[in-house]
Amino acid sequence: MRKIKKEVVIEVKDLRKVFRLGKEKVVAINKMDFEIHKGEICCILGTSGSGKSTLLNMMAGLEKPTKGYVKILGKEVTKMNEKKLAIFRQKYIGFIFQSYNLMNALTAIENVSLPLVFRGVSRNRRKQEASKLLKAVGLESHMKHKPTQMSGGQQQRVGIARSFVGNPKVIFADEPTGNLDSKTSDEVLQLMERIVKEKEQVLVIVTHDRSVTKYADKIIHVLDGNIQSVEIVERKEEINNEIKKGEEEIKHEEKSV
Repeated sequence: MRKIKKEVVIEVKDLRKVFRLGKEKVVAINKMDFEIHKGEICCILGTSGSGKSTLLNMMAGLEKPTKGYVKILGKEVTKMNEKKLAIFRQKYIGFIFQSYNLMNALTAIENVSLPLVFRGVSRNRRKQEASKLLKAVGLESHMKHKPTQMSGGQQQRVGIARSFVGNPKVIFADEPTGNLDSKTSDEVLQLMERIVKEKEQVLVIVTHDRSVTKYADKIIHVLDGNIQSVEIVERKEEINNEIKKGEEEIKHEEKSV
């Protein structure tokens, strides 16, 4: 049976990052090569100081590499200037933070709609989009609540809704469940998984928590700035869907002949 080739969304090639501390050089990222495909949830797993956060920062264009490149949707983000990066992030990238990073003076609906302000989206459309996402994350009754009136889990749900507003192709999550208890953590991860799979987006999660990896399609184990291993998690449901897709393509081709 023909193997269906998945679309590459993120490509990391020969990536290296060296920091200078006085006369000394500290190698944060040695040499990394990997790809992340459309619809994948990828966990970058490592202990503190392993280089995983530096890797995330370079993938998101927040830090420049010493060598190598990162491409997202075929565009080399590591070569973009700040202006181009800002425009690219607005269009294609969402962020979820451990500390939520919500504006305390704004309500949930205002926090979620904020990224659309910078895109020039009309007020009514912003409100519609934000409302729809807050309903999707189970916060229909908290739309007018401010962060100080919500629990940590509720605040993180607002952060998730904000990251998905505007339908970005890639979402970067930095320790998204670090401040949550295990039950709330599972609820938040299940929510993220559902949205990503529905919309065929890419979710990259940086974490030290091994329990998070049960939601991943790909696990990149990082230690001392090196990739120790890349683990591909096969999901029966997705494999069956791919087989069905392949069979349909073959049937269509046979009819066309």
